[in-house]
Amino acid sequence: QVQLEESGGGLVQAGGSLRLSCVASGGAVNSRAMGWFRQAPGKEREFVAAIEQSGGTTYYADSVKGRFTISRDYTKNTVYLQMNSLKPDDTAVYYCAARRMFAAAVVANAYDHWGQGTQVTVSS
Repeated sequence: QVQLEESGGGLVQAGGSLRLSCVASGGAVNSRAMGWFRQAPGKEREFVAAIEQSGGTTYYADSVKGRFTISRDYTKNTVYLQMNSLKPDDTAVYYCAARRMFAAAVVANAYDHWGQGTQVTVSS
């Protein structure tokens, strides 16, 4: 059973940076596509970024393109989300997700395993 644990969230001022980490254990995690989603209070969970199993192709929501970077380290079974130029609108709980496929997806229901989430708060 795949287990995902996020870390790295916190409080940061607008314009600042954070790096989220998602450590995966159990199952063949290095053979899975991975994604990051976020959910703000009163809003639906939304796609942020995804990376294919090969690591060669990445996908981003328009709202974070050019500011966020997703990457993965196979030796550490870890996926990262580097977030730069943060805005108050980026405030949300950020979730890591894994799917039982090589290809990434931009919809939440395509993912099979989820972490508990990490809070990111950006102050103005």
